[in-house]
Amino acid sequence: MTEIDTIRRQWDSRHADPELQPKAAEVLRENRHLLPAHGQALDLACGLGGNAILLAEAGLEVSAWDLSSIAIEQLLQSVAQRDLSNLNPEVRDVEKSPPPPNSFDVITVSFFLDRPLIPHLISSLRPGGVIFYQTFSRIAVTDRGPTNPDFRLGENELLGLFSPLSVRFYREEGRLGDTSQGVRDIAMLVAQKPV
Repeated sequence: MTEIDTIRRQWDSRHADPELQPKAAEVLRENRHLLPAHGQALDLACGLGGNAILLAEAGLEVSAWDLSSIAIEQLLQSVAQRDLSNLNPEVRDVEKSPPPPNSFDVITVSFFLDRPLIPHLISSLRPGGVIFYQTFSRIAVTDRGPTNPDFRLGENELLGLFSPLSVRFYREEGRLGDTSQGVRDIAMLVAQKPV
């Protein structure tokens, strides 16, 4: 069994949990007003498709990609229940098949970190395109998220990874102040490709 097969099985097992429901990432929910009125969107590593559903309901044409066939099957059921003909789920290994250049007006990524893929994400944005990105940071208050620090962002790392883009929103609170409040354990970014 290859490493990718092992990863796929882990995600298939997780997405088979009937208690899980699709939920859009906080960075997208809080900044929905920054979405364009129309265009092509990608929910990368979409899981159950919370971001994809929000984007489709906002009127965008949405591609939703994930390695897990179980996640995509669940999302296809959500598409049928909500009659979202503008949402197209697909099983896809984004490391082997990254998005093509200049193909999306919006990209969402939540709780997936593959640093070598980020230049492809930037390239795949059309001029004026926007990325909504949220994932775990190493400076954490709780133990949620991956234990391997390679799958967590260093302090302000997200700003550096997307430095060719213009930042429209950024949040990373670390352990500052009252850690029982606010947004902890994650970094969030909305950034736009220059026109």
